[in-house]
Amino acid sequence: MMNKKLSSLLIIAIIIVVSVVIVKLIYSTEPTAQREAATKKTAMLVDVVQVQRATYYPSIVGLGTVEAEQDISLRPRVSGYVIDIAEQFTPGGFVQAGERLLSIDPADYKIRVQQMQSALAQAEAELNIERGRQQVAEQEYALLEQQLGKENKALVLRQPQLAVAEANVQSARVMLEQAKLDQQRTEVKAPFDAQILSRQANIGSEIDANTELARLVGVDEYWIIASVPVAKLKHIRFPEAGEEGAEVIIRNRSAWPEGSVRKGRIERLIGALDDQTRLARVLISVTDPLALKPETEGPALLVGAIVQTEIKGQALNDVFRIDRDFLREGDRLWLKRDGKLSISQATVVMKDKDYAYLSAGLEEGDLLVTSNLTAVAEGIGLRTQAETQP
Repeated sequence: MMNKKLSSLLIIAIIIVVSVVIVKLIYSTEPTAQREAATKKTAMLVDVVQVQRATYYPSIVGLGTVEAEQDISLRPRVSGYVIDIAEQFTPGGFVQAGERLLSIDPADYKIRVQQMQSALAQAEAELNIERGRQQVAEQEYALLEQQLGKENKALVLRQPQLAVAEANVQSARVMLEQAKLDQQRTEVKAPFDAQILSRQANIGSEIDANTELARLVGVDEYWIIASVPVAKLKHIRFPEAGEEGAEVIIRNRSAWPEGSVRKGRIERLIGALDDQTRLARVLISVTDPLALKPETEGPALLVGAIVQTEIKGQALNDVFRIDRDFLREGDRLWLKRDGKLSISQATVVMKDKDYAYLSAGLEEGDLLVTSNLTAVAEGIGLRTQAETQP
């Protein structure tokens, strides 16, 4: 009986010892693994990009209005009755410099030319008669050998009458040239290569020098008056010393196909701010704006259209370029350094529509946090997707 009790106690003791050993084994291994996993899970998962210094060209974006470099209201130089209009003299038509647009009845002007020709012939005849009289006067004066003063001699020799006759001839010639010029002006011609925007005259119209015949715009060059922030002017290259101005990309997303652009050049700064916006204004030149030449790429510009202009800024050397969204409030940066969040103050050189350009606040090769964080505090743990994977 005593042996049975001892055996039972021994078995219980063995069970207790084994249980203690098993518990110690569990506590010596499993808890450590759980703490490491918990530590990893407490670091926030973020996306990062590595930054590098380089030379970049910022973009300066503005809105501009298209204007024609040559824009005139065509008026006649003489009055009369319109008897003919050229086929191309219609809204939307294109004409070349010197090309006839319309004709005014020339009958009255032809008669005027004939009258002036007759007047000239009469004046020349009178001049010849007067020259003959002067010769006779000179001969008579020589025979008489009169001693006269200078003024009296000029009268005797009919010099004033000769001067009047010569002046009459010159006046008649001028009047004839004017009559011929007026006759030529009965054909109204294009002053430059142009497009007709509007026409007010028709066959049968009675016109004079105050009558507006049409509105013409030159087709060689258009201007765009674009507004940009005053602070951005220092980053724009204006023409000087024979160098061209900055290149400009022009877009009209509401009217042109996707991806269509035109190119222009900065011409000059307009020396006054816009009264409404207080923005600076720059003049952009676009050649062959209607894309009439086969080598010109892109759609045609329309006078009066509002377009977006993207000016290529001057080079920014040795700077960092980051997406504007990654520059946090107060121009601060979130960086991942040694697995922790580091908050840095950036020195911003310039911002354009997409990027911020920084001269300080970063170091070469820094990892810039691009994710939005729910909690921001210096030194909190950060991890990337690559660090999470086993």
